[in-house]
Amino acid sequence: MLPLLATLAIAASLLLLEKMLNLFDFVAAEGGPVSVVWRMLANLVPEYLSLGIPIGLLLGILLAFRRLATSSELDIFRAVGMSYFRLLRVPFMFAMVLAAINFAIVGFIQPSSRYLYEELRFELRSGAFGAKVRVGEFNNVGKNLTVRIDESRDNGNALSGLFVFAQSKSGQTIAVTAEHGQFLRTDDPDTILLRLEKGTLVHDAPSYESPRVLSFTSHDIPIPLPKIENFRTRGGKDREYLITELIQIGGDAQKPPLDRNRAWANFHFRLVEVAMMLLLPLLALALAIPPKRSTSALGVFLSIVMVVTYHKVNEYAEGVGGMGIVDPFIALWLPFLIFTALILWMYHIIAHVPGGQPIGALEVFATKAGKWTKRLFRFGRKSRLATLGMPASSAET
Repeated sequence: MLPLLATLAIAASLLLLEKMLNLFDFVAAEGGPVSVVWRMLANLVPEYLSLGIPIGLLLGILLAFRRLATSSELDIFRAVGMSYFRLLRVPFMFAMVLAAINFAIVGFIQPSSRYLYEELRFELRSGAFGAKVRVGEFNNVGKNLTVRIDESRDNGNALSGLFVFAQSKSGQTIAVTAEHGQFLRTDDPDTILLRLEKGTLVHDAPSYESPRVLSFTSHDIPIPLPKIENFRTRGGKDREYLITELIQIGGDAQKPPLDRNRAWANFHFRLVEVAMMLLLPLLALALAIPPKRSTSALGVFLSIVMVVTYHKVNEYAEGVGGMGIVDPFIALWLPFLIFTALILWMYHIIAHVPGGQPIGALEVFATKAGKWTKRLFRFGRKSRLATLGMPASSAET
């Protein structure tokens, strides 16, 4: 149980790591606080668990049987009359429990968490986490108002080298430069106050013959904050619907055919992803047992490739079914049947064919490729020794 959980944790962590780097770049570019990254990652955990749980289950079972096979313990179990299917009873129990958990995640938890993630992205882009004023750049703050700050210290409480330009609808303009300044809160939550110190104000209007210039010690400029629109309600995308809501949309004859196809395609996509987990113990066993007197780990690599490839095929089939090109049921369940037939054939070869290896041809190719690579590097090493005038035997000693 512990190796399975450890494998699951590692798989989910690897999937989140790449996304975390992208989120740091996105939040930094939008000027949001770092704490938002962790909130967004927390809302992405269910989505990555839906793929991490199958991979963790597969690797956990595969590595357990591989250890038994390489230590010859699996041969002992077979010698006392235990079949492979008998040895898979406990892995099948784990698979059914994790499949039920994954169904709860993709059916009910993931849609809500995905909606919260999209809401955080919307709030970052709309400025709900604060005004975005970048140092050394001209920033549009509010309506018809431009601010530039040369330097910011003390977490933004001490600003220096400020330039402010504002223009009204009537054509009046105000340009202000100041040595120091700071943003202050007001009683109005929709307005902040920019207090400037030691500066010059230039006021111009179409009716003025020449601009008016004023030097000041302290001057306050109220800045109206832009109004933040409310985020849309949940269900703007198929992934945000609960699995029960997908059934309702797909069965509603008043909905447009495109919406119904998308709902059914996403519904079947979630089902085949969960159903596939019940086949993983058979796939893990077929790929875990290397040829005799071999420690090849080709099966471990191939198992991950097969699961990820099947997931990508399902995503493509969901798109095709959602557009109505192919019936969503056929588009999603036909790859599942092909994948099932392939796994059953691989299990039959390893379990019922004496000395059978479902990936025997790939094992032979990998072995020959490895030997060829070793000879290539050995040849290169001998060539370098020959260039130096040293016999190869002296290097071997």
